[in-house]
Amino acid sequence: MSWLDGLCIVLAGLGAGTINTIVGSGSLITFPTLLLLGVAPITANISNNIGMLGGGMTGTWGYRRELRGRWAPLIRLLPYSVLGALAGAMLLLVLPAKAFAAIVPVLIGFGLLMVIFGPRVNRWAAARHHESGAAPSWQAGALIVGLLLAAAYGGYFGAAQGVILMGLLSTLAQGSLQELNAWKNVLATVANGTAAAVFLVAAPEHVDWLIASLIGLGTFLGGFVGAGVGRRLPASVLRTIIIVIGVLGIVKIVFFP
Repeated sequence: MSWLDGLCIVLAGLGAGTINTIVGSGSLITFPTLLLLGVAPITANISNNIGMLGGGMTGTWGYRRELRGRWAPLIRLLPYSVLGALAGAMLLLVLPAKAFAAIVPVLIGFGLLMVIFGPRVNRWAAARHHESGAAPSWQAGALIVGLLLAAAYGGYFGAAQGVILMGLLSTLAQGSLQELNAWKNVLATVANGTAAAVFLVAAPEHVDWLIASLIGLGTFLGGFVGAGVGRRLPASVLRTIIIVIGVLGIVKIVFFP
């Protein structure tokens, strides 16, 4: 690997870490960059997953203010991210890539719809909660199923996992958009960390530590940048960024696989 290749990977990681902290989809920068540099797809995917952990940790730290007083309900959701990511990581190791990639645009599109219509559903759910004194019976179950599927997707590939998580949380969880964005960072990092553990144990031959380290350096710095920028964005701007990046993700996957 030349120094120019290494610089490209670090810069891609910087951009990915920034975007991941704000919304997600950072892997749509790093993964294609690795493919363009001639890295084998499975090695690129697994090394990218490990490298993304640095940005997840700094992004979570950068949003620690939004997590104050919100850890208890979040911790109850973490096991579903772990279980889903375990399933997704194992799927990556045993199934052909096309088997799961075919539904990726559907997952992203569903996430975008939830980002768009989530506030209306949240208002409706809040009204029902006020009237009945309890959240709708379907809401908790739907969130659990959604988190399992989102984490499975994250364990398998991960690009736009943040968009899907934000869609789920905007629709089915309570909190401001910035608070839910902080939750998204934690849930995505836990899913990525779980998948990374599976890859390190079951497929260490697919880990390129130089690539993972360069991406990790970039995403580590990008996590701080994203946390600083993301917190200052109004909810409407953040939602628009989510939608734009999600649509770009669909275009990338469908037309430029």
